[in-house]
Amino acid sequence: MPSSELSVVFFYVYLLRSMTNGNLYIGFAHDLKKRIDEHNKGLNRSTKAFMPWELIYYEAHKEETDARRREKYLKTTAGERALRRMLREKLAKSSDLDQQKVYY
Repeated sequence: MPSSELSVVFFYVYLLRSMTNGNLYIGFAHDLKKRIDEHNKGLNRSTKAFMPWELIYYEAHKEETDARRREKYLKTTAGERALRRMLREKLAKSSDLDQQKVYY
């Protein structure tokens, strides 16, 4: 079987946490590593002021529409609550969980 048939392209939904103030950022990417590097180099206007960022959660989807739909959901109030419940232990390491701002 040729290697091109084995390669799978994923689309990512991710959650970053600012290492300076604990703010959260939800995003979408085709290339997750490259996108995180862009955030940490200040190439994203929304996240530049809160660098550096650490990846604390991501999901990989085979379909771009699924990933975009999931990103959109996680940016809603219900989605944000679900994320906080899923990541309660990880987020608890931040000083005040309820005071963290979520950026889109």
